[in-house]
Amino acid sequence: MQDHAAWWRRIWTPFFASAPGRAFIRYVAQPADRLLLPLTRGRFTLSRLVYPTLLLTTIGAKSGRPRATPLIYFRDGPRIVLVASNYGGARHPAWYHNLRTTPRATVTLEGATRPYLAHEASGAERAELWRKAVAFYGGYATYQRCAGPRQIPIMVLEPAPEHSAPA
Repeated sequence: MQDHAAWWRRIWTPFFASAPGRAFIRYVAQPADRLLLPLTRGRFTLSRLVYPTLLLTTIGAKSGRPRATPLIYFRDGPRIVLVASNYGGARHPAWYHNLRTTPRATVTLEGATRPYLAHEASGAERAELWRKAVAFYGGYATYQRCAGPRQIPIMVLEPAPEHSAPA
């Protein structure tokens, strides 16, 4: 996984893994990205200055309505990997529950919106992707400690046929 911004992330990771950094991401960067991602079709976000960011649109597990969430991600070949860290909180994020209920989603990234199918990584696949996730963003290890007994899930998105996108 070659990444020209890896050195920049190494500088910022201690801050973003701290309580003030997590608050900044949750209350400043993510709301800004929620506005910027659709406007720029995934080409610009505040978070993307440090981490690759996409806009994940899922179907609400309870509401049945589309829900858009900006998330950092990394690639594993053609697959997109999302870590359901919820900033180290005790509960899984809503987008994770949405994907578990309806694994179809769309991703807006680099000027395009495409359909994906999600599955939760488990066993050896999860162990390998967790290793890659922590290498990508060391803050995930801190988030896991903060999450207590909750094991942080990893969701894998694979390209899907166009007709499988959420409504």
